[in-house]
Amino acid sequence: MIHFIGAGPGAADLITVRGARLLGAAGQILYAGSLVNPALLEYARPGCRVANTASMTLEEVLAAMEEAESRGEDTVRLHTGDPSLYGAIREQMDALERRGIPYDVTPGVSSFSGAAAALRAEYTLPDVSQSVIITRMAGRTPVPEGEALRKLAAHGCTMVLFLSAGLLEGVERELLAGGYAPDTPAAIVYKATWPEEKVCRCTVSTLARTAGENGISKTALITVGHFLGNAYERSKLYDPTFTHGCRKGTEG
Repeated sequence: MIHFIGAGPGAADLITVRGARLLGAAGQILYAGSLVNPALLEYARPGCRVANTASMTLEEVLAAMEEAESRGEDTVRLHTGDPSLYGAIREQMDALERRGIPYDVTPGVSSFSGAAAALRAEYTLPDVSQSVIITRMAGRTPVPEGEALRKLAAHGCTMVLFLSAGLLEGVERELLAGGYAPDTPAAIVYKATWPEEKVCRCTVSTLARTAGENGISKTALITVGHFLGNAYERSKLYDPTFTHGCRKGTEG
């Protein structure tokens, strides 16, 4: 059995209970060493085979999985954050399907959640933004034409950019061209929830400069939008005058 597990955003104790249990029972752990906190390997049982897949190809990863299957051992494939976001797991799952090898997926805490915690922010605020766009800047890996950053920016809602910390001059141009004002609040969150976490608040027009001044070129999320400001409306859910299924509102 192959267990795809989300390792969480960085801190070793932010893995799920299920993920930690499966890690402790596995005969083999294949982990994305360029992103996953190695402290998570402390959950492994004695004698467990551990391989850092940062330098491995898909074919080499699959071969290691097949070898463990031939020994009757479970493999944990440990991905950073939640594996459904930029985890490259679909190609692995499809290959396992073709080989008849069973697998399952354990979700993890995404780094975009870790970034919000570091910012002490809520992405969705009444009368500010009720939508979150999770995307990335086109680089060596393109994005579909309809998902070009400037087109998404036209919505003006909260945005969280993965895999874009080294492309911030282009990010600035695209966000501004899409309609964000230069003084729109933004923040760069480096290694959210890790011991070396750093939060750099800025604006859309100062993203590249801020990253340069703080030596940040990778392993960071870019957040954009007025959720980072101070103006918002109170939630209806806890408004004493608002009636819902669990409480009748009072007249006021």
